[in-house]
Amino acid sequence: MKKSILIVLVLMAITSQAQVKKWTLKESVAYALENNISVKQSQLDVELTDIETLQALGNFLPDINMSAGLSENTGLSFNPLTNNAQTTTFLSATGRINAGYTLFNGLRNFREVQRAKISKLAAQLRLTKMEDDISLFVANNYLQVILNKANLEVLISQNSITKDQLTRTQDLVDAGVLPEGDILEIRANDASERQAIVNAENAAQVSLISLAQLLLIKDYQNFDIEDEGYDIVDEGVLNKGVYEIIETAKENRAEIKIAEKSVELAEKDVQIAKSSYYPTLSAFFGYDTRFTNATTFIQDIDQDNPSIFREIGVVEGTGQSVVGQFPNTFTRRVGADPFVDQLYQNDGISYGLSLNIPILNGFSTRGNVKRNQINLERTQNQLEQAQLDLESTVYQAYVDAKGALKSYEAAQSALESQELAYNYAKERYDVGLTNAFDFSQSKVRYDNSKIELNRAKYDYIFKLKVLELYFGIPALELKF
Repeated sequence: MKKSILIVLVLMAITSQAQVKKWTLKESVAYALENNISVKQSQLDVELTDIETLQALGNFLPDINMSAGLSENTGLSFNPLTNNAQTTTFLSATGRINAGYTLFNGLRNFREVQRAKISKLAAQLRLTKMEDDISLFVANNYLQVILNKANLEVLISQNSITKDQLTRTQDLVDAGVLPEGDILEIRANDASERQAIVNAENAAQVSLISLAQLLLIKDYQNFDIEDEGYDIVDEGVLNKGVYEIIETAKENRAEIKIAEKSVELAEKDVQIAKSSYYPTLSAFFGYDTRFTNATTFIQDIDQDNPSIFREIGVVEGTGQSVVGQFPNTFTRRVGADPFVDQLYQNDGISYGLSLNIPILNGFSTRGNVKRNQINLERTQNQLEQAQLDLESTVYQAYVDAKGALKSYEAAQSALESQELAYNYAKERYDVGLTNAFDFSQSKVRYDNSKIELNRAKYDYIFKLKVLELYFGIPALELKF
């Protein structure tokens, strides 16, 4: 029974460990790009430009509208069939279809399509920039977690050495070889290290939670990252000249392309505004018909000359006879024909061209053109400023990466020196040639040099990745 319980507990522990996913940096970046709210907002901006493009293309289609009306008239009204006034009650209906097409409007339609395409490219570039920014932000937080974990490992490892040293020193103190002050010094050092371990654990946990929140992952307890295999991989970008990197950045970076597209959009806005100076030529076509159940008029027709007739009476229903007014006559009923017959009998069409020539509109067009020209100058200045800002930013990133490399190399040298000093102090302490205080100070310097090397390492990795991004390497292709 005990063996069975033990096996079950072991299997549960293994299963629990297997459920904790270790996120790699590439997986974290990809997940952020898929779920980050700012990225989703930029994607919606791209979708809005699709609507803008569809509307611009729709301007090349004709406008088609259909209308219908139904009314009932009581009292003295004009018969819609004969256009004569009569006192009666009747129902009438009308239907109309109108179509209009703009033949020329100063090329506004063409330029609006061009503007919509530029606007979509600009939105896609803004999305690219947002993805780059989020990728770097995730990478920075990810490397911060690794740094905190590495520092924690250093402190735990060194504290284990301190505990071993504490045991050996206690034996030597008990044997009367070392004074009581040595064991007190090492105990104080052990307490300080354990406090530092607690602080390092908190820092690692907080940075891990911050990364999970950035990725919109709510299960903090089971969130962890893959903290191994992230070494310095230099693809040679630092061996390139700074001006080569700057020129490459100007050709590839989204912020420059966004500024360029803003200038193109402003140019199109000026052209669209100027199109209002030109006449607008439109074509139109209309079809309409009508129906009524109005009271029937009787016409007395001269049989010898049918073009001569006159209305001689009103019949409220069918079958009522009316005496003709002409010697040789016959009567004809007008109105109250079947619905479909009236639609054919009463229909009509209209078509033609319409020319609208702008002469004076209160300087509205002139003001709009001038306003867009000023905006064009503003975007041109912004493009120039973006180029200057990018040059300064890339130069600073290059200097930072160079400085971070030197700092990393210096930290390596410092660690080597502190390790030699620590080993020498340990040997002297073991044979009683130095006291516990001097040995503890040497160990503290050695521990700090390890932590400083970790900081310099991951600082250099991040700054190198920033420089690679400016050199045109996509965020998801950055190597760590």
